[in-house]
Amino acid sequence: LIIDRAGVDKLINLDALTYAGNLRNLEGIHDTHPRYQFEHADLRDAASVQRIVMEHDISHVIHLAAESHVDRSIQSAGVFMETNVLGTLNLLDACRANWGKEKGHRFIQVSTDEVYGSLGLEEAPFTEESPLLPNSPYAASKAAADCLVRSYIQTYGFPAIITRCCNNYGPNQHAEKFIPTILNCLRDRKPIPIYGDGQQVREWIHVSDHAEALWQVLQKGQPGEVYNIGSGEERTNLELAEMLCDLYDESKRNSAGTSCGLITHVADRPGHDVRYAVNADKVKDGVGLNPAISFKNELRIRLLGDIY
Repeated sequence: LIIDRAGVDKLINLDALTYAGNLRNLEGIHDTHPRYQFEHADLRDAASVQRIVMEHDISHVIHLAAESHVDRSIQSAGVFMETNVLGTLNLLDACRANWGKEKGHRFIQVSTDEVYGSLGLEEAPFTEESPLLPNSPYAASKAAADCLVRSYIQTYGFPAIITRCCNNYGPNQHAEKFIPTILNCLRDRKPIPIYGDGQQVREWIHVSDHAEALWQVLQKGQPGEVYNIGSGEERTNLELAEMLCDLYDESKRNSAGTSCGLITHVADRPGHDVRYAVNADKVKDGVGLNPAISFKNELRIRLLGDIY
């Protein structure tokens, strides 16, 4: 981002376009965002990252780039370490070299609640002071990146902020993620795979609410701080699957319970965390943010409108 007193002067989207990238999601973007520019680059390529930061004179960074699918990290952890840790290092170094000691810059490290590990069902939600206890290679790679960012804050006075968000959902989410997987199975009338007994609990926030939180933190957050971003919308995986089945049946005017028969319990994945939930009071009090989108109502609107 290039931000001046009038607002965003230029927005640069750096993306490696891995299997999860889809340029079709950007169709028409220049009609609504004429200051948007795209740079096809890989964060693991330090020279490319350095060039982009310097050529565009980047002043603010929201660092969302990451390998993020836990199952893939269990199968092959290497690319997660390369992208999430080395890529973060390259971006930090490029910004530090270009920014020098100038004031007004911001670097937002977008992380995950998974770095905190697993909560018991009756435990209070994670706070920003909770220890980092990652249980998957993905979570470990994000925790390592967070520690790297913190070290730059402490060692160099680097103007970074770390955010840790709960599970996201919304339009254009990749098909391998939990909600799109269920919706695609419903559409195709295929078995809906649920790990183990399905009693793992996740907290969910709409991607638009997350994006708004990041924008507010970028403007109002304090460098050196950590902010949890959450909604309070906790569901077990099984409960969410059943809710989606019921909403789908409602949208298709099926008999109640028709689609729940598609739910199929499969072998649990290794190291499956029991529960994630965050206390988001700090971001609410610090930047005045509250999620605005109702979880169930949004899913109902999307399903009834066949948008997913």
